[in-house]
Amino acid sequence: MLAIIGGSGLTKLANLEVSRRLAARTPYGDPSGAITCGKIGKSDVLFLARHGYGHTIPPHEVNYRANLWALKDAGADSVVSVASVGGIRNDIWPGAILLPHQVIDYTWGRASTFFEGPGAPVNHIDFTEPYSRVMRARLLNAAAAAGERVTDGGVYAATQGPRLETAAEIHRLERDGADIVGMTGMPEAALAREIGLEYAALTVVANYAAGRGDSEHAVPLDKIGAVLEEAMGRVRRIIEKLCEQ
Repeated sequence: MLAIIGGSGLTKLANLEVSRRLAARTPYGDPSGAITCGKIGKSDVLFLARHGYGHTIPPHEVNYRANLWALKDAGADSVVSVASVGGIRNDIWPGAILLPHQVIDYTWGRASTFFEGPGAPVNHIDFTEPYSRVMRARLLNAAAAAGERVTDGGVYAATQGPRLETAAEIHRLERDGADIVGMTGMPEAALAREIGLEYAALTVVANYAAGRGDSEHAVPLDKIGAVLEEAMGRVRRIIEKLCEQ
């Protein structure tokens, strides 16, 4: 079953025919909210708002372990993470949709594994390719079927937040090879790998990163809402086609 994790700009799926809401409990605490269960077309789908349905949970306080565990426990075998990001490269403009293929983790202090604590076995996962090839291919096919342009590939820099980055930090991220920057990409991707979920991220560029484009001197926060509202409509169309596969 497909699960969608919605980030900023996607706290609900308007095209989801809701059947029930599941208040999940996990060994790792409570997830960000109730899991919404329903259908898109003929496909069963689970939806969870990463930041809570009132968008009240900042990136560094999201209980990523509980979220993924709850979705797996509810029957998910694959996950599409929808997230808003900043564009570092000048050709990645606000409103663009990008499917990253790599990630660099700059976060700290987040619970980043299910395998810890007294008596827990050491568990190493292969993370050479952090996103599922299968899910990435499915998303690219869905975007093509929907007639929506998606940039195939990019390096996601996961930063701690909740503040936005300085221009100097963005310059550093670019030198490190990053193309986009966000705050929720890790440890979510690694945790999904640990419990066998096919996971991929569908990122929406909400703004140019600090020091780039019209964010040269300050990120225009007042423009982000309109950019996300339009782009998330295109994301929903891609998800509809994904559910037809």
